[in-house]
Amino acid sequence: MSRVIEDLNRSQKKDHVVDVKSGDTVRVHQRIKEGNKERVQVFQGLVIRTDSKGSHLSRITVRRISSGVGVEKSFLLHSPLVVKVEVTKRSKVRRNYLSYMRERTGKAARLSGVDFDRQAVNTLPEPEVEAKAAAEPEAQEPAETSAE
Repeated sequence: MSRVIEDLNRSQKKDHVVDVKSGDTVRVHQRIKEGNKERVQVFQGLVIRTDSKGSHLSRITVRRISSGVGVEKSFLLHSPLVVKVEVTKRSKVRRNYLSYMRERTGKAARLSGVDFDRQAVNTLPEPEVEAKAAAEPEAQEPAETSAE
């Protein structure tokens, strides 16, 4: 039974998703359909929660202050409506669920930043390149044995 669940997990997942952690400031690009028009809306904020990280149901909750009111949105990372997730800032936190950030406003809501390679985190390896790299060692082995 667990093998069926694993196969379902693999089939529902996107190939590559950015590694997002609690405490990151992210920009989530979400596809929105209004009538017969389609557009991409960007929601930028602090990740206060991550759920089911390895699963096809992995989810993040992003919080931001808009016009003095706190707004939280949850995004399924493997959803076809989520176009792109960019990590803009990484902060040092010691827990997964940052519910204490809801009570904080102004300077008290700041988190200490951590140095990280922004470009390396946000670039996703292309699946075609990985497939070619995986196929090359198999192709090289028979060539070496025939040369002997």
